[in-house]
Amino acid sequence: MNVDSIKTGVVIDHITAGKGMQLYELLNLGSLDVPVAIIQNVISRKMGKKDIIKIDADIPVDLNIIGYVDPGATVNIIKNEKLIEKLNIDMPERLVNVLKCYNPRCITQTEQELPHIFKLTNKEKQVYRCIYCETQAKNPEV
Repeated sequence: MNVDSIKTGVVIDHITAGKGMQLYELLNLGSLDVPVAIIQNVISRKMGKKDIIKIDADIPVDLNIIGYVDPGATVNIIKNEKLIEKLNIDMPERLVNVLKCYNPRCITQTEQELPHIFKLTNKEKQVYRCIYCETQAKNPEV
């Protein structure tokens, strides 16, 4: 398989195998009018297998979404075919409008203009809770 290198854009690397599509969907990459490549199950010495997403455009990506789905992924910023910045991603302390609280008694159900905000309450177990009602979010699917 041959995927061309990108001149200017973003490469999300070291994605846990199988999580590339979830990131693609949450980052809303399907709505972009630029080339986007998802490469799944690439052989990796470090991880065994991994996914990679290449975006052939200089666009902002939500690092909080990446950190929620797959802390440990890396984001490489490419300009003029050169790596200019490599970001190691960690779990964000807060998620705003990434998840929705499904507690029927949460204020976000009646006050729909309120942002859905979740805070990290247990980093080891990747637990996020709604700041309004303390309902635990579901862990990202594999």
